Amino acid sequence: MEVRGSVHYPVLRVLSCDGATLGLSEIAPSLILFPWVTAMSDDPVREWILSEGKATQLTKISPVGGGCINLANRYDTDAGSFFVKTNRNIGPSMFEAEALGLGAMYETGQSACLSHLRLEPYLGVAPTSSWSSLKFGVSRGNQSVLGRKLAEMHKAGKSDKGFGFDVDNTIGSTPQINTWSSDWIQFYGEHRLGYQLQLALKQYGDRTVYDKGQRLVKSMGPLFDNMAIEPCLLHGDLWSGNISSDKNGEPVILDPACYYGHNEAEFGMSWCAGFGGSFYNSYFEALSSTGR
Repeated sequence: MEVRGSVHYPVLRVLSCDGATLGLSEIAPSLILFPWVTAMSDDPVREWILSEGKATQLTKISPVGGGCINLANRYDTDAGSFFVKTNRNIGPSMFEAEALGLGAMYETGQSACLSHLRLEPYLGVAPTSSWSSLKFGVSRGNQSVLGRKLAEMHKAGKSDKGFGFDVDNTIGSTPQINTWSSDWIQFYGEHRLGYQLQLALKQYGDRTVYDKGQRLVKSMGPLFDNMAIEPCLLHGDLWSGNISSDKNGEPVILDPACYYGHNEAEFGMSWCAGFGGSFYNSYFEALSSTGR
């Protein structure tokens, strides 16, 4: 953590494929950086790139579209390209939690999971070619391949703590509570439906919707009768904007809101993901061997 006056600049760093670029030995498929800056005119990223990032010249800063929560830019230098994501309004905990989620997905061994992140206590970035080759907003890759890889991630991502995650995170910019629970119905009722209902009541004051939602929470138990629900690692925010592809057309998922939950909770955002039959057929075919 770097402190300048009253402003804190936490950073999460992902190592590039050739981790030796910065004398590092860890291997990862791509890079992403999440600093928190107050204004682009006060740009510690630029300063770090030119002082510690093995670059002597910054040739171009280009905005990268596709998101509505954070600002994203590509820094082109004589040492390579850097992808940088910033947020002026949200504290560092959002990015720290996102780093843990990306790391957990990457550790399942599925190539559709973008990155393995390394948290650094100082401002740090590293050049990469694989991140800059992603095709944001152009293609989401083969849906059948995406379905299979997602199922494999769900099968590989196990939890012995129950349902939840090690830290709370955000879905978009909305807080998401991930307190561990041994019971899926309790976890989903309290920390997903119940928490959203409380937020809606606080913001809009509509008691009718809140009361109806609470009746659903209290009566949803029978929906899961005779089901063995095993917690698995979920991306947690799998809509079209968080699915991309690499230069070979392979699907890649990013910007997660990870937690361990019922595998089909992953499809809660599918109404705006545009999944077709090939995705679901491939997913459930790959998942069927687990008996889930």
